Amino acid sequence: MAEELRELPGPYELFELTDRESKEFSILNWEIGTIRISTLEVPAGKVVKTLRIFVPVVDKPVGVNWYDITSQTLIAQLQPYLETRDYPKKRFIITKYGTKPKARFSLEVR
Repeated sequence: MAEELRELPGPYELFELTDRESKEFSILNWEIGTIRISTLEVPAGKVVKTLRIFVPVVDKPVGVNWYDITSQTLIAQLQPYLETRDYPKKRFIITKYGTKPKARFSLEVR
């Protein structure tokens, strides 16, 4: 049976990087849910599984204190770390390679 996920409340803060850009942060908390994303191809929007990660102000001083990650491959890389108790003690470095829709991400955990 498929996992039933709740819709995450807005505002949405999509995690976006340019090709070969990296971002480093700690993760304080996280949750899995869905958000509706509108595109030129699908103006009514489509519902996508989303990982919302909450980060310290020092790592994201502007805007809300979270990122919404919609890349399913990046979620698959991050989730095993987040399911351990010591993830808040770690630093996560994500680098994007390529552009949508074929972009991929590397993950380094320290």
